[in-house]
Amino acid sequence: MYEVHRFYNPRLIIFYLIFGLLLLFLVIGLGYRQIIQRNQYREKEKIQNLRRILNPGTRGNIFDREGRLLVGNRPRFSTVIYLNELRDEFRKEYIRLVKNLRDTEVIIDRDQLKIDARYTVVQQFLNTVNQILDRSIKISRYEIERHFSQRLLLPLTLYEDLSEEEFALLIEKIPVDAPIQMLTDSSRYYPYNYSAAHTLGYVTSTKDIAGDSLPGENLTTFKFKGKTGRSGLERKFDEKLQGKIGSEIWVVDPSGYKYERIVQHQSQKGNDIYVSLDIDLQIAAERALNTKVGSVVAIDIKSGEVLALANSPSYDLNSLSPFITFDVHDKITEIGAWLNRAIQGRYPPGSSFKILSTIAGMRADSINSDLIIDCSGSFLVGNRKFHCHKRAGHGKVNLTKAIAQSCNIFFYETGLKTGIKLLSKTAREFGFDKPTGIELLNETRGMIVPDPAWKKRKLFEKWYPGDTANLSIGQGYLLVTPLQMATFTASFARKETQTRPTLIYNTNNDIDSIDHGGKPIPLSDGQYSAIVVGMEQAASIGTARLVRIPGIRIAAKTGTAQLWSKGKEVNTAWFICFAPVEKPEIALVVTVEGIDPNDNYHGGSTAAPIGKKVLELYFAKKKNRLVLKN
Repeated sequence: MYEVHRFYNPRLIIFYLIFGLLLLFLVIGLGYRQIIQRNQYREKEKIQNLRRILNPGTRGNIFDREGRLLVGNRPRFSTVIYLNELRDEFRKEYIRLVKNLRDTEVIIDRDQLKIDARYTVVQQFLNTVNQILDRSIKISRYEIERHFSQRLLLPLTLYEDLSEEEFALLIEKIPVDAPIQMLTDSSRYYPYNYSAAHTLGYVTSTKDIAGDSLPGENLTTFKFKGKTGRSGLERKFDEKLQGKIGSEIWVVDPSGYKYERIVQHQSQKGNDIYVSLDIDLQIAAERALNTKVGSVVAIDIKSGEVLALANSPSYDLNSLSPFITFDVHDKITEIGAWLNRAIQGRYPPGSSFKILSTIAGMRADSINSDLIIDCSGSFLVGNRKFHCHKRAGHGKVNLTKAIAQSCNIFFYETGLKTGIKLLSKTAREFGFDKPTGIELLNETRGMIVPDPAWKKRKLFEKWYPGDTANLSIGQGYLLVTPLQMATFTASFARKETQTRPTLIYNTNNDIDSIDHGGKPIPLSDGQYSAIVVGMEQAASIGTARLVRIPGIRIAAKTGTAQLWSKGKEVNTAWFICFAPVEKPEIALVVTVEGIDPNDNYHGGSTAAPIGKKVLELYFAKKKNRLVLKN
């Protein structure tokens, strides 16, 4: 018989087909992953192997109107250690610890030994610094491990805020190639300490650094701490003052340590701003207030630029930099210094409001230059007797004398004739019912211009004639801020109803084109002059005479208001003025807040002398500038 041999087995064909299909699927799968999904895997590789570091820029400076530094940056020295440079030391210490435990019966916890190794090595380097600086600081295992897991690519701080002497000593003693390095950062610096603290504001550290516009936003990112404005101009103009964030992208090894930097964008310093404050006037106002509780506001009448915005009590801004301690915070809270009284304090304006009452009275024809009222010291409204501050009375008074001597009876009578409707309307036209819009956050919105509708809505009571009498002398439910009184004074001096205050210095010198958004005061030239004459006599022979400055014509008005504080009635002293009368340049408001019933504060004796010191400096500086110009 013959055997027939075939070169293939038909039964194997099906296996060939299956193998071929599997090979085809494998080729297609590899092709799909290498060609179609190439970008996706490349992106995953980047995410696994690349890390991004963000470094905020230095904040911009703040200067006053004459270019003097109000807020700057001081160097802040720290000694740090880079953990990625300690890999060999970590490994050697780990091996040593393992060897020491091999001959014992202790169960080796390798993860714990790694932690112990890191701690031992870092503490050894810290001991080197301790020896140089004669200190005995220790670092915790938790702090090291937290940094290792969350901030590995950033330096670990051993000491911060070193003095210049300590910094120099470490530079001298520590080798250049050592893992310990000196790091120079910056902290906010305030050359004038307490001055303008509420206006300038302060910053705090933050990890919330927005790097969305920088390359690598999808990478694991490590951030150096930045600074963010918390109050005042630091907060209002935070975006402008913030520097441009710098970034680095690093290739890391499988353990997450730095291997190679492939991208670097340098950080940049923030923009500087020039504010309207005159630090000389600011300091003069603060010194004049001394230990009294209150505020001083000075405004350039034409531009609305705030020349001084003083508050007392205040606090040293440098004590808040680089961070606020609990003790500092508690002390500021205890003395009530957080409150920016110029824009947040609400007070009845007292007799300083009589200027507005006069404007309303002239509009209603209840006041004119020929009107004479007999002040006997008291005035009956219904069944209630209202008194003048001079209990014996002023006798026969006209408008000039009523303003100069601040006669209450004159304004009780004319206020009732004017009526609450026109009094409140005029107050709103001058902006007493809303914030001024100055470039500071948290300006109060709690000011009150009362009228019958307000009283019914808030107190569920009807409006009485006595309420109108009280409002006409700036008492009762009326509450305003010192800044509002300053804008009112500037507006009146400019014969307009509105002033937009600003803390930004106008470097373009286009003051004449500034539109404050108000309207002309609805008075004739004769009516306006009559009020100014009364204010000028107040400053020369009347209640504000302690403000007199030889050769300077000043229009002023004083006020003393009663306010309930902590269950006690205390006085609030007011002084408002503008000068010089013939060509108004500066408007000034002083408010002194009584904190005890025994505080014998009055507008003429307490607030006016404070205003005088500020005005004296203002005109002295002006005279010197004119002399230098000539």
